[in-house]
Amino acid sequence: MNKARSKPVNALAMHGALILYTLIALFPVFIILINSFKSRRAIFREPMALPDAESFSLIGYQTVLKQGDFLLYFQNSMIVTVGSLFFILLFGAMAAYALSEYRFRGNTLMALYLALGIMIPIRIGTVAILEMMVATGLVNTLWALILVYTAQGLPLAVFILSEFMRQVSDDLKNAGRIDGLSEYTIFFRLVLPLVRPAMATVAVFNMIPIWNDLWFPLILAPAEETKTLTLGSQVFIGQFVTDWNAVLSALSMAILPVLVLYVIFSRQLIRGITSGAVK
Repeated sequence: MNKARSKPVNALAMHGALILYTLIALFPVFIILINSFKSRRAIFREPMALPDAESFSLIGYQTVLKQGDFLLYFQNSMIVTVGSLFFILLFGAMAAYALSEYRFRGNTLMALYLALGIMIPIRIGTVAILEMMVATGLVNTLWALILVYTAQGLPLAVFILSEFMRQVSDDLKNAGRIDGLSEYTIFFRLVLPLVRPAMATVAVFNMIPIWNDLWFPLILAPAEETKTLTLGSQVFIGQFVTDWNAVLSALSMAILPVLVLYVIFSRQLIRGITSGAVK
């Protein structure tokens, strides 16, 4: 009886901790947003204060929209992020299903090999990646970034999804096989809907690093037509002078899509994180 009562208590505590963490994490975002609507003098004089009639200014947003092709940078970031997440979830889920469902020689070795990708940063191979992209003619293309980010996110995706897929009932999958369903149909129609919380967790964990990355866009796609939002915002940061109004405005506009995607995935994310804590 006590064990049964502890389940909702654990779930409530986990949800409360997540809400508190979210509020703490969003506080810097709030500071960036309010300062993006203030004059330069007000930013340094009262950074914690809300904009009023005296300090309110849209000069930062005007600068961002006039200098550089901000809409193109935004579009490039959206294409790279959404494309990378699609391939990470698709290939990661397929690999995780194969490793968790089928027993074959080298299964454990393959899982360990994929797990090494979590411990070894992909940036160590930047020179080799650049040479590969040059050889294939993918430099200054969005495909170069999508391929790199897909390779970067696959190890974590396989690691998380394989654990969830092992919990899917074998009776359900065997019933599908008895009914004549193919393995692809079982995977897409029976297994994937049951691991949506895990897929949302993988998407959120990979979305923010991809959206905010500066390293690979600077190396693989620095051309004006392929710049991402993070790389395009660097034009307002100089060695001696920084246009803080434009920087904060650009960051505010860059934060909004991430917040929208986080809200979309938040419910599934919380279910994915708390699923192991309330069993």
